[in-house]
Amino acid sequence: METNKRTLAKATTWQVLGLMVMTLIGFIMTGSVAQGGTYAMITAAIGFVTFFLHERIWAGIGWGRGG
Repeated sequence: METNKRTLAKATTWQVLGLMVMTLIGFIMTGSVAQGGTYAMITAAIGFVTFFLHERIWAGIGWGRGG
């Protein structure tokens, strides 16, 4: 079983990696690191909210749960 610290570390490094990749993509698309970073932050925020809502919806669905 993973510890909370390990899970937090993995989530943090994953988010940082995602922000770097999205900033690079935004830079390639716009030619601006600032605009690319803004794009990355917006997509990260939208992704966070979407994932949270997705999880809450699935929490109310009993399909596939054991027992």
